[in-house]
Amino acid sequence: MTKNILICGVGGQGSLLASRILGQVAISQGWDTKVSEVHGMSQRGGSVVTYVKYSDTGKVASPVICRGEADVIISFEQLETARWLPFLKKDGKIVTSTQKIYPMPVISGNAVYPESLIEKIRENGNVVVECNAVDIAKALGNVKVANVVLIGLYAKHSGFDKEIFLEAVRECVPEKFLELNLKAFEAGYNA
Repeated sequence: MTKNILICGVGGQGSLLASRILGQVAISQGWDTKVSEVHGMSQRGGSVVTYVKYSDTGKVASPVICRGEADVIISFEQLETARWLPFLKKDGKIVTSTQKIYPMPVISGNAVYPESLIEKIRENGNVVVECNAVDIAKALGNVKVANVVLIGLYAKHSGFDKEIFLEAVRECVPEKFLELNLKAFEAGYNA
């Protein structure tokens, strides 16, 4: 079985760490794993997407996920969820934060941020698991751990044992930030 996970957000939200953690989960199982980042502008505010592909039965030839191939989309922001929705399989799952980050056209008054995006995505028959990862991270004292909150939320619905994810967080997060990130994972897992 090959699993395709697309992680999307904007620069500065921690999608690269999230993809490393997910890659470590698969590697720890002995599966062939590919992780790749493909993005436009990675500085804070630019759209960023990373891919995690793994297989428990053979080789993963390419880390790139094409339209209609993602089993899961993990999204740090609502508009990015909508932007990458065409990449989700018909029976795929979305794990998303309810955060809204207004792009420049909205900030400048040339566009309007779409209303009720998550509800509209769900109305199309998509399975959506959501939480306000930013508020959870703020309650823990650091908004930068919202990415690991979302990894915790995904872990709960992934079918993997929770301890495999916790070990991956321990492998990928520097020691001085580990305790906070483990709390963020638990908070997302329990969201």
